[in-house]
Amino acid sequence: MPRPAAKILLPVLTGVLFLSLWYGVRAVMPPDLRFLLPAPEAIGRALLANGPELARATLNTTEGATLGFLLAVTVSVFAALGLSLSPLMRVSLYPYLMMLQLMPVVVVAPILVLWVGPGLKSVTVITFLICFFPLVVNTTQGLVSTDRQLVELFRLYRARRGQELRLLRIPAALPYFFTGLRIAATLAPIGALVGDYTAGSSAGNGGGLGFQAIIYSSQAKYPALFATAAITCGLGFVFVAGVLVLSRFALARWHEAPDRKDN
Repeated sequence: MPRPAAKILLPVLTGVLFLSLWYGVRAVMPPDLRFLLPAPEAIGRALLANGPELARATLNTTEGATLGFLLAVTVSVFAALGLSLSPLMRVSLYPYLMMLQLMPVVVVAPILVLWVGPGLKSVTVITFLICFFPLVVNTTQGLVSTDRQLVELFRLYRARRGQELRLLRIPAALPYFFTGLRIAATLAPIGALVGDYTAGSSAGNGGGLGFQAIIYSSQAKYPALFATAAITCGLGFVFVAGVLVLSRFALARWHEAPDRKDN
């Protein structure tokens, strides 16, 4: 099978198999329990019926996820540069960054609500906390893992510290950075959703998808709840796809493209 055709056909076949399995599971479920797994067409009808409020919630969640993600990228890049340039700072702070990466954000969320208030601010901070640590850890690792022989070559030719950083360490760290960026892009919608659950607010129509999920669950609107989950998955796909496109353009100059290695 030609490779371009396989890239289209195989995902389509996987989707058909998934839907077949979905309907098969519903068929063997007791009728009184089938509400736990709504049919795809019921989810589609719920998506249309609740379109305006889901669209508003999607925009609110996207805003919180985007702000937290961009803030995490900005702060993590500067933090990683500082950690890579100062061994003393790296030894002092890096272990704490590793420990804070395991911090349960759900426990911290009530504290953030007290500090910054509910709504978009708390959602943005929670998203930032979830995205920041994989970014700073991966980027720092890339900056300090540059080939030692190349570093010695730069120093042999008396390259300045800024030249070494700009021409050697940053290009060498790009794959590490984009690995962290892909992880953060996956976590950003999840962080915004967790923020909606724990610190969201419906004031001024500011509730996000997590807030809508709470409402649909309390009202036993299970097809609408599944529709909310589907939109969240789509939002995550958009974030990751954007990072993948950006990484392809950014890495083309410095690193061999993955599809070239396969040929």
